[in-house]
Amino acid sequence: MHEYEIETPVGDVNLKSLVVVPDGDGPFPAVLIFPQWSGRSPHEEDHARKLARQGYVAVATDLFGDKKRGASDEENQALITPLLNNREVLRQRLLALVDAVGGQKEVDAGRLAACGYCFGGLCALDTARAGAAVRGVASFHGLFAAPEGLDTPQITASIAVYHGWDDPMAPPEHVVQLGKELSERGADWYLTAYGNAVHAFTNKDADAKADGKAYDPKADQRSWRDFLGFLNELF
Repeated sequence: MHEYEIETPVGDVNLKSLVVVPDGDGPFPAVLIFPQWSGRSPHEEDHARKLARQGYVAVATDLFGDKKRGASDEENQALITPLLNNREVLRQRLLALVDAVGGQKEVDAGRLAACGYCFGGLCALDTARAGAAVRGVASFHGLFAAPEGLDTPQITASIAVYHGWDDPMAPPEHVVQLGKELSERGADWYLTAYGNAVHAFTNKDADAKADGKAYDPKADQRSWRDFLGFLNELF
């Protein structure tokens, strides 16, 4: 494998993302990885390397500019709040990243997918909601709220949702709302819920189950296994 960074200017920010390219002759299918609320981190970069070992160009994306990272819940919240409050700006960044990844010489622009964790899961869903040129998206312990006031183009991407049933950030009523939204928009979608799992179930550093954030090895392994099958189906 080899790695390099790309820069994607969008408005007044410069998004700096890590591209991991598998060995062999391309062009390859590619997967964008949208980060948790703390920003691009070793969590996303390690998952990019795991995907590259499976034969995909994988891109650990930056959504906040200059690889900004939060060091506390307060700093993390400060990073995502402007984008949650302005989903149009978030959409612009997501679409710019899709275009940037599709333009890499190692990438087959006709075979793109996206996934994301926590806040990044919402970003993956928003990529599909925006009608982006991706074949599929996957949300891992993501947030579900749909943007308001934006156009609703046809959802052409297949959607996989991996959800911790006890996630306090996405309670059952949010699951029902998401299913209704995706069905009404004619999307090809499915949702897998993991019993006893809470938020951040793929993050080995999460250990606060009483606060609704904890690693769950079974949910992590099961969702990853399904995700690889989902990608194989897409490509």
